[in-house]
Amino acid sequence: MPQSRGRVSGSRNEHSITFYGLSTCVWCRRTRQLLEEQDVQFDFVYVDLLQGAAKEEAVEQVRRWNPAVSFPTVVIDEATCIVGYRPDEIEEALKQ
Repeated sequence: MPQSRGRVSGSRNEHSITFYGLSTCVWCRRTRQLLEEQDVQFDFVYVDLLQGAAKEEAVEQVRRWNPAVSFPTVVIDEATCIVGYRPDEIEEALKQ
């Protein structure tokens, strides 16, 4: 079973990236795999594995960027939000 939250190390750490996902979501798995293949450092939160206040707080963080609260949601540098499996958009945002 995956951890509910943590950090994945990577040699590309010029951006602050938070990945919000669900542990059972295939598109979330693909998005996380893409970030790992790009050797990007990022924090992750599997919202469905949290409970109580921690889960409510995570949902509010996602809602701030993505009012539909859908997954995956990737927040880059507290400025850019990419919702869904969008490899081209993620790669483009990482170049900036």
